[in-house]
Amino acid sequence: MEKKFIDAWDKMIEKLGSWMDTIVVNLPNVLIAIFVFILSLIASKYISKLILRVLNKSNLRPSMKNLISKIISILVIAIGLFLILGILNLSKALNTILAGAGVAGLAVGLALQGALANTYSGIVLSYIKNLKFGDWIETNDYEGEVVDIDLRAITIKQVDNNLVYIPNKLVVENPIKNYSTTSQSRVILECGVGYESDLRFVKKLTIDTIVNNFDAVENKEDVLFLWREFGDSSINYELRFWINSTSALEVAKAKSETMMLLKDAYDENDINIPFPIRTLDFPKEFTIGNEKDVSKNQ
Repeated sequence: MEKKFIDAWDKMIEKLGSWMDTIVVNLPNVLIAIFVFILSLIASKYISKLILRVLNKSNLRPSMKNLISKIISILVIAIGLFLILGILNLSKALNTILAGAGVAGLAVGLALQGALANTYSGIVLSYIKNLKFGDWIETNDYEGEVVDIDLRAITIKQVDNNLVYIPNKLVVENPIKNYSTTSQSRVILECGVGYESDLRFVKKLTIDTIVNNFDAVENKEDVLFLWREFGDSSINYELRFWINSTSALEVAKAKSETMMLLKDAYDENDINIPFPIRTLDFPKEFTIGNEKDVSKNQ
């Protein structure tokens, strides 16, 4: 038993000695590897700042600029790690790491299909020139101002000041209506006046009211006034004109202001805007009995 213990001890000492020899032999490589690692960290930091400075001159979103700079920084560090493995003669370990990374990447890719789709769509949206911060858009049945675009979702602020986060994939795959691509927006208002009204006078009064109160409307030709139908209780028309705004909120405000201006103008000229009513037409020979007759019948 004592002999076995001595043999085991000798083997352990021999093994430790071989390790020590290996460490001494590879000590220059270890020092070089440490130097390369520190150098790669410093290089990644400065290269990231340089790339970010270059990207600041482009029209990319701030989130995309930071993402690209971080990816390049990670790539620089990854290259440094591969060089370190080569310096330490760990090529077999490198092959094992690459094989494992391939399998792990496939598994992660299958598990994160939705997230990767949103990421790719976010990159696509960052290159669309007609979609930027501050634009008023309508997509996926939501309407509002674009306040943020990242790799997961696009954020829009609605009229009621609520934020809506729409996945980038849905925005890319569905139509986008951008109200901010033009310098003007059209206000459309439908209204009606009583059957007793002078239609030519109503048209002239309505157009003059719009021309005198909106800067974007310079003359009467800029206002489109169309009589649409003979309704149940009114003769209905449609009014259209342009305003100097690309925001749907400003369009709503202009429409509200138009309603107040027209109501004041119509009231001053005794023009009636009737509400839905029902008219009962009785024959001439139809009479209503007096109270005595009614009481007798009761």
